[in-house]
Amino acid sequence: MAGAKYKIVFEMMIKKYKNEFMEFKKIHDLYLKEPKKTKAEFNAQGQDILEIIHRYENTLCGHSENSGYGKFTSGLTDKFWQEIRSLFPKIDEVGLK
Repeated sequence: MAGAKYKIVFEMMIKKYKNEFMEFKKIHDLYLKEPKKTKAEFNAQGQDILEIIHRYENTLCGHSENSGYGKFTSGLTDKFWQEIRSLFPKIDEVGLK
């Protein structure tokens, strides 16, 4: 179960914020084609999306650290972010100049 925990948290996040993620997907995909033209909107929407992601990341990792499994936290985080990057390959460019 612990191995799939990141997927459960990821799916809960996507489901709860479906509209926000769908809107970001639109600008993300435009950003892939025209980065200079869409950078400002990509960053603005991306900041909101990152806040949501970090909230769920903290939920995922907080439970592991408090239960004495802190060393597994980075592995969970990595897998969680792999799921995010599979949908949004440019997510790490939010806020970059």
